[in-house]
Amino acid sequence: QVHGIVRRSSSFNTGRIEHLYKNPQAHIEGNMKLHYGDLTDSTCLVKIINEVKPSEIYNLGAQSHVKISFDLAEYTADVDGVGTLRLLDAIKTCGLINSVKFYQASTSELFGKVQEIPQKETTPFYPRSPYGAAKLYAYWIVVNFREAYNLFAVNGILFNHESPRRGANFVTRKISRSVAKIHLGQLDCFSLGNLDAKRDWGHARDYVEAMWLMLQTDEPEDFVIATGEVHSVREFVEKSFKHIGKTIVWEGKNENEVGRCKETGKIHVTVNHKYYRPTEV
Repeated sequence: QVHGIVRRSSSFNTGRIEHLYKNPQAHIEGNMKLHYGDLTDSTCLVKIINEVKPSEIYNLGAQSHVKISFDLAEYTADVDGVGTLRLLDAIKTCGLINSVKFYQASTSELFGKVQEIPQKETTPFYPRSPYGAAKLYAYWIVVNFREAYNLFAVNGILFNHESPRRGANFVTRKISRSVAKIHLGQLDCFSLGNLDAKRDWGHARDYVEAMWLMLQTDEPEDFVIATGEVHSVREFVEKSFKHIGKTIVWEGKNENEVGRCKETGKIHVTVNHKYYRPTEV
């Protein structure tokens, strides 16, 4: 049985879990039960954990957009950093330290300005965003609870994991959705930030299995999960257009660079500086 926390919103914010309802139209729950709650509200966390008495807790809740964390820095710190502490404290308050296994969604963003290649579990952290810094606090508070109270708590240091459920303002989904719209004649052109940013992209399904596996071990241990392969945003764009039979040719430099379709001569990709980050990893 799976229990989840849903934030109250004036519009339904359950689009990505719609298929898990017994009756999606009526929002009737089956094996998934949802509770109204928030990582900024410790009282509700205690109440929910006390009521559910879970055997495993996966903390996947976060303001998870790196670029937006520069604009919502304090909120990101509250949810991603202190929110993790509230959850751990709730486990302790409910007297479940010895019966709960806790998974913390740590992130490759902790490595930020990388200190060695490849990164591993012992690589020094150097976060480059309010998101990375907040997640660093969460990482160490998890280690602290593990060592201070003997809680089975692990950090999964996951590199980017993508799927069709990824939010539309993340670059992978933005590209794939925009290319699909261009193919369907609903869009002519879309804008991106740094085309030469490189990431290690894996599939969320594999990474969620890794999260689960981390909680099935005998001893709690932190792991880095990655594919070990790096690709650029530029390459992602080219491959996506290839999929609909278009070849993208790049023209111009920096902010004036455009991606033109070789077959039709149409410009499909432009660069906009507003999507650049103050500090890149």
